Amino acid sequence: MGRAAEAAPDTDRRREQRGWYFYDFACSVYSTTVLTVFLGPYLTAIAKDAADADGFVHPLGVPVRAGSLFAYAVSASVILAVILMPMVGAAADRTGRKKPLLAAAAYTGAAATTGMFFLDGHRYLLGAVLLIVANASLSVSMVLYNAYLPQIAGPEERDQVSSRGWAFGYTAGASVLVLNLILYSGHDSFGLSEGAAVRICLASAGLWWGAFTLVPLRTLRDRGVPAGHTPAEGRVGAGWRQLISTLRDMRARPLTLAFLFAYLIYNDGVQTVISQASLYGSEELGLGQNTLIVAVLLVQVLAVAGALGMGRLAQAYGAKRTIMGSLAVWAVILGTGFFLPAHSPVLFFLLAGAIGTVLGGSQALSRSLFSHLVPSGKEAEYFSAYEMSDRGLSWLGPLVFGLAYQLTGSYRDAIISLVLFFGVGFVLLARVPVRAAIEAAGNPVPARI
Repeated sequence: MGRAAEAAPDTDRRREQRGWYFYDFACSVYSTTVLTVFLGPYLTAIAKDAADADGFVHPLGVPVRAGSLFAYAVSASVILAVILMPMVGAAADRTGRKKPLLAAAAYTGAAATTGMFFLDGHRYLLGAVLLIVANASLSVSMVLYNAYLPQIAGPEERDQVSSRGWAFGYTAGASVLVLNLILYSGHDSFGLSEGAAVRICLASAGLWWGAFTLVPLRTLRDRGVPAGHTPAEGRVGAGWRQLISTLRDMRARPLTLAFLFAYLIYNDGVQTVISQASLYGSEELGLGQNTLIVAVLLVQVLAVAGALGMGRLAQAYGAKRTIMGSLAVWAVILGTGFFLPAHSPVLFFLLAGAIGTVLGGSQALSRSLFSHLVPSGKEAEYFSAYEMSDRGLSWLGPLVFGLAYQLTGSYRDAIISLVLFFGVGFVLLARVPVRAAIEAAGNPVPARI
């Protein structure tokens, strides 16, 4: 692209950007309703009902403690995604056909999520398989979705476009979660059992995902293979050879790799806070389920304003400085959480609000900043590596959190241990010469970066 976004007519580019926002709007409901709120407790309950006297289920003859099934299924989905993401990214860049691959990944995930309606009785194995398929499909689709960003937005507008995408996603997540919680909390008045209400909530996320994916599929367009790039050979093994070539190519761009490494560290901290905050609230602070759900909603709502607000800050101060500022705020949040008194829902809501304010912006600006470091014609390949950092390699934070709790017996010590990730990430990001990295990738340098 030299870059394609700059050559496209303004009206066509704006239309593609609006359509692009809607994939975040479509798939974020899965992350909020399914992963964050409903599926973990429900799948665990099904597995416990099916367990033997010792508390074990036996998928494919392997003894698994029922309470661990959800975590193991998530881990399996990450492994599958790590295998698939680089392959799909390489295939997309070799053929120039991102949209059919995006459609395949999105509708595979949406179908698996909709199929969760049938998780009743003792169907824990079906639930685990559907979770693995849906989670891996989401990761693959995000590689392709993110790879459109440098094609539909010029260098000067990329921070704002990326932030709007995140804002669309958080808006959808909060809106559907409110509707699902109304259904769940009032299931008796709707003539539904608790289990039936949960299954409807799970399936609704899949239907939403599939329905709103139609919007980006109608508006985004494929641009073909850039001049000088060899088209896909169509032979078995071509994807592996392309993946090896991509890894070699990334080694030749050490500044891009330096940013990826910094992102891996601080994003690991972000993901761990997201996944462990409810546990911290319930086990250490003694807060009830309703309080935790309201806190999740608060994070979703404020993340919209946070993403848009930090996008404006990036226009004034540059994406790198704004991200570094957000990492400092993350460290303050963890420090505050360490001293938060138990049984104080109002203070917990304030902390959740602070998380929401920096959550969307730090993620959105990291995505847009990385898009400047990707060489033309290799967007999907490079974003597969980015997505692996985002989803596939976020294991160190939970490990540190778990070890800190195991050694000290305190979730407060566990939560404060995560400050390390934001501190190290801040230092590593500060050391990346972003302008030089953009120039090394062959891209124009924005006035503010």
